[in-house]
Amino acid sequence: MKQALIHNPMYIYLMVLTITVSGGLHVWQTLFDNFAVNVVHLEGHHVGVIQSVREIPGFLSLLVVYVLLILKEHRLSALSVLLLGIGLAATGMLPSFMGLILTTLVMSFGFHYYETTYQSLGLQYFDKSVAPVVFGKLRSYAALSSMVTGGVVFILVMFLSFSQMYVVFGALVAGVGLWAFTRNPASTDMIPQHKKLIFKKCYWLYYALTFMAGARRQIFMAFAVFLLVKKFEYSVQGIAVLFLINNSINYFLSPFIGKCIVWFGERRMLSLEYLALIFIFISYALVSSPVAAGVLYVLDHVFFNFAIALNTFFQKIADPRDIAPSMAMGFTINHIAAVVLPAVGGLLWLIDYRIPFIAGAGLSVISLMLVQCITGQLKAASADA
Repeated sequence: MKQALIHNPMYIYLMVLTITVSGGLHVWQTLFDNFAVNVVHLEGHHVGVIQSVREIPGFLSLLVVYVLLILKEHRLSALSVLLLGIGLAATGMLPSFMGLILTTLVMSFGFHYYETTYQSLGLQYFDKSVAPVVFGKLRSYAALSSMVTGGVVFILVMFLSFSQMYVVFGALVAGVGLWAFTRNPASTDMIPQHKKLIFKKCYWLYYALTFMAGARRQIFMAFAVFLLVKKFEYSVQGIAVLFLINNSINYFLSPFIGKCIVWFGERRMLSLEYLALIFIFISYALVSSPVAAGVLYVLDHVFFNFAIALNTFFQKIADPRDIAPSMAMGFTINHIAAVVLPAVGGLLWLIDYRIPFIAGAGLSVISLMLVQCITGQLKAASADA
C-alpha cells in the first residue's frame, strides 16, 4: 500500500499541502496566545470574540459548493493555502484587537476551505478500506510538520519578533500555495460530484455528531491553551515544547489510529474518544498543577485523531456523488456552535473559568450516546445498497 500511495499524484498533492497548512496553522496557534496577552494585551473575552470570528469561514464552508462551479476542487485547495499564507503574514503587521480580527478571518478562510476540500478529495480518491489509513498517514505528516515548525519557532523566538516570524512563515505558506497552482493531480475517471447543497434525512447521525464535535472542538481551541498561558503562565517556549511533545506522539500514533478504525470500526473508536474526553474536560476544570494541565492538553489533542472515524463513517453511508457537497455542509454544521460558543464561553470565563470545561464534559456525554447509533446506520446503508 505504501508504494502505491507514493505513486498516487493526489496523495502526494494532499501530503505536501497538508504539511504546509499544518505548519502554518501551528505557527499561528503557538504564537497567538502569547502575542494576544503580552503584545496586544487582550483579555479572555477578547480572545473569545477572535476565536468566534475565526470560525465564521468554517460556518460558510457550504459556499464551497458554489466556488466549485468555477474552480476545480484541487485548485480551490491551492487557493486556500495561498489565503492561509497571506493571513498569517499579515497577522504580525496589525497588532491590535481589530487587526487580529481581520487577519484571523483571512487566515481562517484559507484553513477551513482547505480542510473541506482535503477531506472531500481524500474520500473520493481512496476507497473505504484505504481511506482511514490514508487519513492516518496524512495526520502523521501533519504532526511531523507541526513538530518541526515548533522546534523552529522555539529557536527563532530568541532572534525574531512576533511580527517577523508571522511574515516569514506566512510567505513560505503562500509560496507553496502558488506552487500548487502549477500541479494537476486530478483523475478523469472519478465519479462526478453534485454541484449543489446536499442535506439528507438519512445523514442525520453524521450531521448530529459533526455538530457536537464542532462545539467540543471550540472549547478546546479557545480555552485550553489560554488556560495554560493565563492561569499557569506558560511562556511561548513552554507552549512550543508542549506542542513538540504532542506532535511527536501523534506522528507515530496517527497511522495506528487509522488502522484501528479499519480493525475495530467507527463506533468503538468514537466511543473510546468521548469516554476519554469526559474525563479530560472535568480534569481541566479541577487541575491545579501546570504539568498536569500540560498532560491533559496532550491527551486532548491525541483524541482529535479519532475524528477520522467520523468521515469514514460518512463514506460508508453516503452516495459517492454526495461527498464534496456533504463535506462542505458538514463543515458548516460543525461551525454552527463554533461561531457562538467561544464568545459565550469567554463571558462565562469571566464568571468562572471552569464553566466552559464542564460544558465540554456535558457535550462529550451527549456525543457518546449518539455514537451508539452508528451500527444501525451502517446496517441501514448496507440494506439500501
